[in-house]
Amino acid sequence: MQLLSLPYPFLTIFALNYTESQKENFMVLDAATSASILNKTDLIKAFTIMVTARAMANLYEENKTICAKYVHATSRGHEAIQIAAGLQLTADDYASPYYRDDSMLLAMGITPYELMLQLLAKRDDPFSGGRTYYSHPSLKREGFPTIPHQSSATGMQAIPATGMAHGIKYLESQDLVGDKRSVVLCSLGDGSVTEGEIAEAFQMAVLKNLPIIFLVQDNGWSISAHKEEFRKADAYQYAAGFPGLERRTIDGTNYVQCLEVMQEAFSICRTQRSPVLVHAKCPLIGHHTSGVRREWYRQDDLEQAISEDPVEKMYHFLLSNGTNQLELDAIIEKAEYDVFSQYEQALAADNPDPTTALDHEFAPTYVGTEKGTRTPTGGTKVVMVDAALHAVEEILQDYPNALFYGQDVGGKLGGVFREAAMLAVRFGDERVFNTPIQEAYIIGSTVGMSAVGAKPIVEVQFADYIWPGMNQLAVEMAKSCYLTNGKFPVGALVRIPIGAYGGGGPYHSGSIESTLLNIRGIKVCYPSNAADMKGLMKAAFLDPNPVIMLEHKGLYWSKVQGTDDAKTIEPERDYILPLGKANIVQYASQDALDEGNSCVVITYGMGVYWAKAASDKFKGSIEIVDLRTLNPLDEKLIMERVKIHGKAIVVTEEPLLNSFAESLACRITQQCFRNLDAPVATLGAAPTPAIPLNQGLEAQILPSAAKFTAAVEQFLNS
Repeated sequence: MQLLSLPYPFLTIFALNYTESQKENFMVLDAATSASILNKTDLIKAFTIMVTARAMANLYEENKTICAKYVHATSRGHEAIQIAAGLQLTADDYASPYYRDDSMLLAMGITPYELMLQLLAKRDDPFSGGRTYYSHPSLKREGFPTIPHQSSATGMQAIPATGMAHGIKYLESQDLVGDKRSVVLCSLGDGSVTEGEIAEAFQMAVLKNLPIIFLVQDNGWSISAHKEEFRKADAYQYAAGFPGLERRTIDGTNYVQCLEVMQEAFSICRTQRSPVLVHAKCPLIGHHTSGVRREWYRQDDLEQAISEDPVEKMYHFLLSNGTNQLELDAIIEKAEYDVFSQYEQALAADNPDPTTALDHEFAPTYVGTEKGTRTPTGGTKVVMVDAALHAVEEILQDYPNALFYGQDVGGKLGGVFREAAMLAVRFGDERVFNTPIQEAYIIGSTVGMSAVGAKPIVEVQFADYIWPGMNQLAVEMAKSCYLTNGKFPVGALVRIPIGAYGGGGPYHSGSIESTLLNIRGIKVCYPSNAADMKGLMKAAFLDPNPVIMLEHKGLYWSKVQGTDDAKTIEPERDYILPLGKANIVQYASQDALDEGNSCVVITYGMGVYWAKAASDKFKGSIEIVDLRTLNPLDEKLIMERVKIHGKAIVVTEEPLLNSFAESLACRITQQCFRNLDAPVATLGAAPTPAIPLNQGLEAQILPSAAKFTAAVEQFLNS
């Protein structure tokens, strides 16, 4: 095969607009290197992808009345670095592109037609079936790199991508992936590197020495803000603060240089299993997006950006090294023809069937019935925290792809509530380990872990500290299954200690279930006793979807007065309690039902024990339904019991105003209106911003058995 002879005329062509100090960052190729990487066939292939990407961008602009119906961005100016990166990926690798990486996708083998199906939100869009934006890929296809869900929020992909690398490293340590040496490519814009979540990703990449390449494309803009407005250091300079992160900075318009550096980066990752950052300077030639046009905010630099067009540079580079102009022009003409033909085909493609709009909120789960032995003969009573501990221990014993991490759960402490006591000692620091104080990483990394085949159990130390992780929870974890047409559900279990337990104060006593339940795409459990805790923990782990386990701190050891029943006989290790099945903890008597002097209490967590305490005063009149799972919700059982009694009270520990409890009360009213003898009642906490530290103030705000008793007395007598 013919090799190009390179006397390096490209250095004068590619570096015209750079200062001497900037040129020092350029990597000059020696003869041996040039012979090994500069194959004419490969260069022509890269050029073909470049002009294809350019033809697509031009076509979109020429047909903007059609193509701008849905917002999109293109890779104009970024083609060289994206293609050099995309061509290094193998079928064993993983990628997290960002929203203008269409050249990278073309280099992976995605066709213009497939990209256009997404551009036009068509049914056969291979990534999302018309659900998400152009160049937001998700791919699980034989012979291609795996691409999990990609969101529009810039920088958000860094944590899931690092989670992928983390999961790969773990699976390798357990000999679960054979001889594969997969690499993760995470593509970012330089503006996103200013975000805090990027720091979390970089920190974990170097702390755990993970096989990930952070490719940062720096065009000097963050929408309409220029680099002088939003950063003091670029990504290359910033990365110097993370020891162990190998870094390079290059001219992202110089395909030869991009190719060599990306080959080096992949080699480092494959052989050394350690992270690399590549910072590529690129011009932004196109619009930020079709909806934020360059002429609105760019004045002085646009002409300069166009002069650095990597496609034009590649054209002249090939000409300077002996390629025939007619050959190049023929490639351009064919690319334009092919792109237009595929565009017409995409225009004619079918739109999604509207009846499928609700599909794929969750992946199907095979845990549908209660299994195993809940109350073994001769069993021993355990507190809830021990039931949870034993459940996780048994999971780790039975599933080698399972791992557990969070703040303080590793080492000998095993969590501030001892809910993971000695697990790290038993299973090793690679399976059970402490993380930095990084709720975003703890939650978001599970998205990547799940994509590579690991099965993470993680913990956020207190419900009040979930908020830094909400970005990842709502944008990445919850949307992944739906926006990938079911290809990438996130199989992860998130444990969160919750609730007040007497003097915990404003940052260790909060309840957050209503916020969680407003995020579709996650399941939420809230057990009230040890047996339920263990059975739900097993089912949650086996569920292919994200499940949050809310664990009430006041019930952990049954130290709060009236919560002795939270201790139960420990189920056998085969016991599984399916999600979405409520439990009637206590039935009303037939006499109370016949006299019309009964009500059903619908509650969960600590509310179960307030209702039990009140029952002593209203013998036979109170039926208690413990929801156990808040999403999915056992509406069938709830409505059946409400219709039987005609009176219902919904009880929560949360501030009542605008809560899940009020929403449920409304739903009951709508479905059971003709069966109700009184409006559905509700009881919850006062609407304060936090739980105060003083126990007297705390008691004033929170529900209690006494408050519930008073409410029931008034309700039954109404």
